[in-house]
Amino acid sequence: MERKSVLEWLLNGDVSIQYQVHRDLLATEREDLQKRISKEGFGAKFLSKRKADGNWGIKFYQPKWTSTHYTLFDLRNLCITPNNPLIKESIKMILENEKADDGGLLPIGKTQLTDLCINGMFLNYASYFKTNESDLKSVIDCILAQTMPDGGFNCRSNRFPTIHSSLHTTLSVLEGITEYELNTYKYRLKELVKAKKSALEFILKHQLFRSDRTGEIIKQDFLKFSYPRRWRYDILSALDYFQHSKTDWDERMRPAIETLLKKRNKEGTWNLRAKYPGQTHFDMEKAGQPSRWNTLRALRVLKHFKMDKNLYLAK
Repeated sequence: MERKSVLEWLLNGDVSIQYQVHRDLLATEREDLQKRISKEGFGAKFLSKRKADGNWGIKFYQPKWTSTHYTLFDLRNLCITPNNPLIKESIKMILENEKADDGGLLPIGKTQLTDLCINGMFLNYASYFKTNESDLKSVIDCILAQTMPDGGFNCRSNRFPTIHSSLHTTLSVLEGITEYELNTYKYRLKELVKAKKSALEFILKHQLFRSDRTGEIIKQDFLKFSYPRRWRYDILSALDYFQHSKTDWDERMRPAIETLLKKRNKEGTWNLRAKYPGQTHFDMEKAGQPSRWNTLRALRVLKHFKMDKNLYLAK
């Protein structure tokens, strides 16, 4: 594949990819494409798996990755239209049945406290699908109550002695806060923006993947790109968050950008790493092969930071 054909290759993908290519790379709004996501391709396949009781899989969080939670997260990332009535019905059901005493969702273990990664992801898709603000207030309270002293978040902090934030959790919460902000919710917004700023600094302090104490790579998996990423962190997902949230360039992003560019195939695409173990509704792409999802995400990152801007355009 020649570089000039990368854009054409992307536009031959699923309608959800076509829509995001037009929106993010070509700066053209194609509402007609977005409306088709629920009717064909990946979006229609996900919706077809919904059961009569409003769940996917068995229930809210079982099994991975076919549960209601992860399916809604996938549908949000496809950018299906936010006003989908079936999705809204399922989110309402979650809020009615999964609330814990701490205000979050999915009480677990002997303590019956909630997991912050799950609540960050929930806030992301619930905000995207225009859930009533009043129904999100306790989730916001739960999230803000768990800000760590180092500025980030850790899903273990309310259940175990924890002194350091997690990149996994911090990114999930950041995505939730940003979606909440973009959809013009107001409840405790100033506090959320402050928490967002400190969480961004936590990621940047680690140059997205290095120990702030030793400079060593925290985990090699952070440099491998899976899609969907589920709850797991990697540098492409962090960079994609930066472009989505319109975060300005920071020199501490450079090592991650350089790593991203090194992983580009000669024809201008990026591969998909092996998928995470667990049940899936279906596979959108094949591991080890060029990935439209990863290529789209990488290109919009480079576009946002004004790097390699002609990569996907015919010369």
